Amino acid sequence: MTKNIGIFSLTSALAVGVLAAQDAIETLATVDVIGSSENVLGLTGSGAFIEAEDYQKKGITNIQQILRKVPGVYIREEDGFGNFPNISLRGGDGTRNEKVTVMEDGILTAPAAYSAPSAYYSPRAGRMSGIEVLKGSSQIKYGPHTTGGVINFLSTEIPSEETFYTRNTYGTYNTLLSHNYYGDTVRTATGTFGYLLELFHHSSGGFRDIDAGGGLSSSNNTGFKLTEPMVKLFWEPDSALRQRFEFKYGYQDFNSDESYIGLTEEDVRNNPNRRYSATRFDNMASEHHRSYLKYRVEPSENLNFEFAAYYNQFSRNWAKVDDIVGGANSVRGALATGNGLDILQMTGPGSLIFRNNNRDYSSYGYQFQGDYSFASGNVEHLLQFGARYHRDDVRRFQNDEQINLGATGGVTDRVVGAPGSQGNRYQQTDALAFWVEDEISVGNLTVSPGVRYEHLDQSFNDFNKDQSGTSSFDLVSPGVGFNYELDGSAVAYGGVYRGMSTPGPRSAAKSGVLEEESMGYELGYRYQSPKVSYDFAAFFTDFDNLIATDAGLGAVENAKNIGEAEVFGLEAQVSYDPLGESGGELSLPMYVSATWTDATLTSTITEGGGDDIFAGATDGSLMPYMPEWQLAAGVALAKGSWSLALDATFVSDAFGTAQNVDSPSQDTTGAGARAGKIDELLLFDLTGTYDINENVTLLAGVNNLFDERGITSRLARGPRANIGRNAFLGFEAKF
Repeated sequence: MTKNIGIFSLTSALAVGVLAAQDAIETLATVDVIGSSENVLGLTGSGAFIEAEDYQKKGITNIQQILRKVPGVYIREEDGFGNFPNISLRGGDGTRNEKVTVMEDGILTAPAAYSAPSAYYSPRAGRMSGIEVLKGSSQIKYGPHTTGGVINFLSTEIPSEETFYTRNTYGTYNTLLSHNYYGDTVRTATGTFGYLLELFHHSSGGFRDIDAGGGLSSSNNTGFKLTEPMVKLFWEPDSALRQRFEFKYGYQDFNSDESYIGLTEEDVRNNPNRRYSATRFDNMASEHHRSYLKYRVEPSENLNFEFAAYYNQFSRNWAKVDDIVGGANSVRGALATGNGLDILQMTGPGSLIFRNNNRDYSSYGYQFQGDYSFASGNVEHLLQFGARYHRDDVRRFQNDEQINLGATGGVTDRVVGAPGSQGNRYQQTDALAFWVEDEISVGNLTVSPGVRYEHLDQSFNDFNKDQSGTSSFDLVSPGVGFNYELDGSAVAYGGVYRGMSTPGPRSAAKSGVLEEESMGYELGYRYQSPKVSYDFAAFFTDFDNLIATDAGLGAVENAKNIGEAEVFGLEAQVSYDPLGESGGELSLPMYVSATWTDATLTSTITEGGGDDIFAGATDGSLMPYMPEWQLAAGVALAKGSWSLALDATFVSDAFGTAQNVDSPSQDTTGAGARAGKIDELLLFDLTGTYDINENVTLLAGVNNLFDERGITSRLARGPRANIGRNAFLGFEAKF
C-alpha cells in the first residue's frame, strides 16, 4: 500500500507545478503507421485506429479486451488482465503474439523480435494515446513477422501547451490504476522545446484463490504490480530547415504471482477462481528498458526523412511449478486423469519440479525511412522507402528445484539444481531489411506496389551440450494494394501480399526449421461520414510451412514446421449515430463488429504430441483457438455532462488442439488437459462518466456485468477461466 500512496503523492506534487496554459505551438509531425481514424479511409488495405479515449474512460486497460472491437483480430485470454497477451491477426498463431509485429512509436518492442519474439513483455494500453492495427497491407513496410500484421502502440504525446493529466481508478480485487503526466512545449531562443514526464501504475490482488495444502494456509496472493515511468523530449531548432530531434526513455518493473498451471475439467467448472496449493510458489518478475533517439528532417515540402536509433533490454524470471514426479509424472496428465492431482494439491506424496525460467534479452538497431512525392503528367507518386539494421539476442540460464512432499503433502526437503543446469544457451540474430513502396495515383485510383527484402544471420550456443550452429535467411516479400475512391466518402480497396515469419536461431540451425510463408488476399469496401461509417472485407490467407511455436507451452525444446493451412474470413464493422448531424448536445453512438472465420489445417500431422497442440491434425482439422464467430456491439447515450455505455462481446467455441476433441478424455496424442473445447462466451460491460466541470470527470463501470464464466484457455497447462464480474470507480482530470 505504501507504493500506491506514493503514486498519489507524486500526482499531487505534479499538480502543484501546473502553470497557466499558453497558446498551442505548431510542431513538426511525427511518423505513424496510420496516424488517425480519418486516415483509415485512404488505406490500401484493412486497418483500424483506436483512440485512447474510446477505452480509457471505460476503465479498460486489457489490450485483448480493447482489440475485441476490431474485426479480424483473435484473442486467447490467459490471466484475465491482459498481462500476457495472445493476439492473432487473420489466422496467424496467436501464442504470445509471436506472429505479430508489435511496435511502440514505430520501434520494434518485443524482447527479441527475431531470436525469441514471444511477448512476455507487451506495451500497456492504459498509458497509450492510441493503437494502430494494420492487417492487409503491413507486409511491405513492417517486419519481421508479416504473415499476420502489425500492432503499433502510440505512447503519450508531448502536449503542445502546458498540461497536467491524471486518471485514477480503484476496483474489485483491490485493483488500482493510476496514470499521470505533465508536459509542455515552449519556444526558446534556440528553437522549440517539448517535454513529457509520465508515471503509470497498475496493480491488483488477483481474482484467483490458492488452496490450503501441505500444512500451508490458503492464499489470495494471485495478483500483480506494475510501475512504468517515462520521459520524452524533443527539440526543433530555429532554422530554415525543418527538423526535429526526439528522445524517449521508459522503464517497466513488473511482478506477478501468475501460474502456468490450470485446473481439472471438473474443478474449473465448479470454481473457476481456484488454484491448487502447489502454485503458491509461482512468480513472474521482469524489468524492461526502452529508449530511442529520432531525427526527422524535411528538406522540402515533398521530401522528408526520419532516422532512429533504439535500444531495448528485458530481463525476466518466471519461476513456476514445471512438472511433477509421481502419479502421471506430468502436470497435463495429472489434470486430465487425476493421477497425481494430490501432488499439485499438496495432499499426498510426490515431488514438485520448480523451474527458474531466467532469461535476459536485448535488442538494438538503426532504422531509416523517407517519402518523396512527385508527379509525372497526370500521375502522382508517393515513393516511400526505408532500411533497418537490427540485432537481438536472448540468454537462457535456468535451473530446477525439486520440492519433495511427504505422505500428507508437507514439504520434507528441497533440492536446488546447479545454476544453468536446465538451460544454458545464447541465441543471436543480425537482420538487415530494405523496403520500397510507391503509391501511384491516377484520378480516383491509387495502386501501391512494393517489396520488402530481409537478410538474417543467426547463431546459437548450447553451453551444456557443447552444441552450436548458424543459419541464414534471405526473404523477399512483394505485394500490391489498391484504393479506388468511389466518391468523397466511399472507397473500394484490396491487395495481394506475401508474408514471412522466421524461426529462432536454434530451431533453424539445429532442427532445420524453415521460414513460414503466406499469401494473403483481401477485398473490401469502406465508407465514412459524420453520421455513419462501415467497413466490409473478405480475406483469404494461404499458409505454407506453418511453424508450431515452442512459446507458452513450458516444455517444447524446438519449434517445427507442421505443414499448410487455409484461413478464409469475412469482416464487418458498422458505426452509427442517428443524432450525429443534429447539432444538439444529445448523442447516441452505436457500433457492431463481426468476424466469420473458416481456419483449417490442410496437412496430416502425425509427429509431436504431449506439448504440441498441433499433433493429431488431419486434412480439414480446425486450427486451435480460432473461433468461427466473433461479435462486438455497443451503444452509448451522452447528454451534456454525462454518458452511459453498454458494450457486448461474443466469441463462439473453438478447440484447444488440432485433434479437435471435446474433452481431454478423448485425446490420443498426449496433450492431456490441453485438449478439449474452448467455451463460447457472451459478455456485457456497463460504464458511465460524469463531468464535474470542464477539467474533472468521474468514471465508473462494471465489467462482465452478468458474471459469465467459461474456459478461455487450456495453455500453458490445463484449463483456466475468464475473470468474473468486476467494478471500478475513479476520476480523470486534465488542466
